[in-house]
Parts: sequence; structure tokens; C-alpha cells
Amino acid sequence: MDLSKLNHVELPLPNGGLVFVIDTGALIDAESLAMLQALHSRSIDGIKAHLKVLSEKGAGKFIDRFYVGYGHASIGDCGFITIFIEGVSMLVAKAIQDSQLYNGQEASTRYIPFDAQPFIDPEGLREILEGWREVYTSYLSTVQAHVREQNPLREEYDEKDYERAVSARAFDIMRGFLPAGASTNLAWTVNLRHAHDRLDLLRHHPLAEVRVVAETILSALQKAYPNSFGHKRYPDKEAYNAHWMKTKYYFDPSSCDRKVRNRFDYEQLEGWREELSTRPAKCELPKQIAECGGLQFEFPLDFGSFRDIQRQRSVAQRMPRLTPRLGFHSWYLDSLPKSIRDDVKMRSGELIDRVTRAGISPDTAQYYYPMGLLVACRITGDLPAHTYIVELRAQSVVHPTLHEVALWMADELENRFRDFGLKLYVDREVGRFNVKRGKQTIELKN
Repeated sequence: MDLSKLNHVELPLPNGGLVFVIDTGALIDAESLAMLQALHSRSIDGIKAHLKVLSEKGAGKFIDRFYVGYGHASIGDCGFITIFIEGVSMLVAKAIQDSQLYNGQEASTRYIPFDAQPFIDPEGLREILEGWREVYTSYLSTVQAHVREQNPLREEYDEKDYERAVSARAFDIMRGFLPAGASTNLAWTVNLRHAHDRLDLLRHHPLAEVRVVAETILSALQKAYPNSFGHKRYPDKEAYNAHWMKTKYYFDPSSCDRKVRNRFDYEQLEGWREELSTRPAKCELPKQIAECGGLQFEFPLDFGSFRDIQRQRSVAQRMPRLTPRLGFHSWYLDSLPKSIRDDVKMRSGELIDRVTRAGISPDTAQYYYPMGLLVACRITGDLPAHTYIVELRAQSVVHPTLHEVALWMADELENRFRDFGLKLYVDREVGRFNVKRGKQTIELKN
């Protein structure tokens, strides 16, 4: 396959990462596809006639005039692009993914070693970041051996799957000691309109790194799709977005306990009793049940597992600020072998104290805090959405700290809706070693 003639757009980021807008080689690109659908909605001439117009006139002036110029925003929903973003912090990845319309993938801490992975250092506190790397690398092999000892190889296991499962469990434990400034890669598949709308907000994000990445993505998209990203900026809109992003973006309460706010119309839910009681496993509830209302769950969870649940786009979620206020999740320390537990706890405490004493802003301090710290989470959604989440996340292949929270959510749902026939399909054995995790990998075959 000859890919040498494709016109990708690549722009560097200041920290050595990059933004890469891929050219798939399709003759009908995102703008052209958007134009064709727009024409199709206004004319009965048929797709062949519209293709002829596209061939003769191109999509550029059409998109510039109707999507950007006249503001027919739905046209921008019809053309999709994929952007690859490399060498950015976990915090940037979370900011880009902070949308119920996000589609894409991010590198997993389960399968990437961090012995040489770059760390993003906005405040010049390299020694703290390297201190976390030393904790991670010094004890990873000890933790792997501990996992093998606790979960010995059995005759029915495939040895390769078993070794990958051991590594995945060890990475799950040690990710708690990685700083959120650790770099990662992500891909973002998005339509033209949502890309513009998200970048409009991300340009005002509290973190300078996010703002730089947003402007770089916008510059790359202006090069790749110049007719779709020429929107005028309005001072009042800019000031409004800048203000609320600065003051209200992060969810950072002084304390956080498990609580549920119930906003349901039970009389209306009565009409769905049959669908609740007869639903088989691996089948989603009808989305129409959302008309009955919703629930809001609030709970503390380590930032590492927040990264996992944040990808559940069926619910609205707040973005927590990573601080040491709520403490360190005990699971990470309890999962270490006793021979190193006290040492890791002492070294981690010293590094957290150094960040706290550094006198930097709470926003940039997040780069230097470990992902095992608890953050305040709040998610709001309807019954089908929450049912989907708990059944997906209350499974043995899921990180144990999230599995346990998902079971709590499942209990809350069952207590409230059992009388209406709701039943949930979950695994109640938290932390069970499952070799299936060794199969959850992607690799090229020779």
C-alpha cells in the first residue's frame, strides 16, 4: 500500500508532542461529504446529480458560504475527521474527552511501561516527576512477582494470556503512583461542527497546555479544511466562555461522600415494568425510559479510575480537580507486597508534600500529583444510561476501584427499582484475578 502521496497535516506542540490530522486518501473528504448531505436535504435530484455538482464546483465555497458564513450548523455535523494527538499530559486527554459527543481512543496505562515515557513539567519541578517515575520503576517487577505469587499459573490458563494478565494487574496497581503529568496519546474522531465548538471552549481552559493544544489543533484543521474553520470570534462570547471555564469548570468540593439524588417519576415508570423485568443479559434498556427522569451519583474515586468512567458518554459528568484533599485510595497501597508497602507509602507522602509546599496554583499542581489520589465525581443520567454503566463496569476485567463503585451504584439502582422489575447482570467478586484481561490487547500478527 503506497501511502506516500497522502497529504496529512502535522503541527508540533511546544513540549515535543504533535497534532496530526490524517488524510485517508478519500476523494470525498469531510467537507465534500457534508456538502453532499446538505444538497440531498434540499433537492430531489438524487445523489448522482449532487456528485456531479461536487465534481464541477468542489465543496470549498459551498461549505464556507452555508456552514460558516450563513451558520447552517447542522451541515457541519455531516463531515467527520480524525485527529491524532501525541505527547500530551493525561490532563489534556481528559479535557478533550470531556464531552458526551467524544469518540476516540487513548493509550492505556495497562499496556504502556512508563520507565521512559515523557512527563509534562509546566512548573519546572522535574525532580518531583522523576521521583514518581522512580517509585513506579523501582517496584514494578516486585509487584509483578507478588501478583504471580497470589495468582499462580493454572493448567487451564494460556501462558501468554496469563503473563499479560499479570502485567495488567501490576500496571493497575502501579498506575496509582504515576503523576497526571505523564504523557499519553489519543485519537479524536469528530464532526466539523463539534470540533469547532469544543475548540471554542478548550481555548479558554484553565490549563495553559490545553489552550496551546486547542489552538494547535485549530491551526491544523484550518490548514486541512480551510473552509470549515474560518468562524469569526465575537468578544462577548469569548469573554463569557473564558469566565465560566475559569471559575466553574472544575468540580472541587471541600468534601465528598457517596450520595444519590433521585429525580424520578415513578408513576410514569410503571408503564415500563415489563421491559424492566424481562430484559435479558447483554441487552440494553429502551432509551425511551429516559422520559421518566434521572439520578445523580456523587462519590470519591481515584483519578486513575475516573479516567475510565469518564469515557461513559451516556451520562453528564463534572471534571474533578486533582488534589490531595480527599486522600490516597487505600487499594493501591493495600495491593502492594508488605515488604515494600511502608517504603512506597513514605516516599509517596513525601512527594505529595513537596507538591503542596511548592506554592504553585491548584490547577498546575495537578501535573505533579499521583493518579491514586481520590477526586470528587458527579455523574447525572437516566436509568438506561446508569444501567449500561454499572453492567459494563461491575465486571472482573475492570479496575477493582471502579468495579467496587459500580457495584455500589448497582445496589442503589436495585434498591430503588427492584419493585418495578429491574434486575442487573453484574459480577460481585471485586478484584478477582481474571485471565481474560490478558486477551484484551491489540497486536499485529506476523
